[in-house]
Amino acid sequence: MHIAILTFDGFNELDSLIALGVLNRIRKPGWRVTLCCPTPEVTSMNGVTVRAQSLLEEARSAQAVVVGSGVRTREVVESAELMERLALDPGRQLIAAQCSGTLILAKLGLLGSVPACTDLTTKPWVQAAGVEVLNQPFFASGNVATAGGCFASPYLAAWIIARAEGREAAEAALHYVAPVGEKEAYVANAFRYIAPYLPE
Repeated sequence: MHIAILTFDGFNELDSLIALGVLNRIRKPGWRVTLCCPTPEVTSMNGVTVRAQSLLEEARSAQAVVVGSGVRTREVVESAELMERLALDPGRQLIAAQCSGTLILAKLGLLGSVPACTDLTTKPWVQAAGVEVLNQPFFASGNVATAGGCFASPYLAAWIIARAEGREAAEAALHYVAPVGEKEAYVANAFRYIAPYLPE
């Protein structure tokens, strides 16, 4: 299973790298998580340069896609060249977006009339794109999930793991990264938001 974390110039490290870390708690043959970028290297909002592990076109064949956020997301959605490279399909992919990544899903027409989560800065832009913004950290409908706030990144990762490998695997991944002394409470709180959107 390939999970592509879309990561553009100006990306928020907390979104892309925390998702990368949590998703890589799954250790099994064929489980592959990549920073998926438009160019061989991208630089974060705080000046951290990373090498792409896959390029945007590979997201088309990934089984799951995480759309991270960043300070240049409005430039991304205004770039016809970049948006044309994002051929995502919720009919066959799990698609998760965080903060301004939700704006990308809105502009791709993947949200429709479904409400979504995003950060407070991006909220008016997502609303202007015709999407209702919820005041909660996580929401999912079918194969599309959105989250708001940098530290909601583990929720998206756990949702993908739960959908692909089951709830027990997702809980174990969150338990590993949670602070010592509050692991059980952290996992329980996360699943208070995630569990209502998992298939029965």
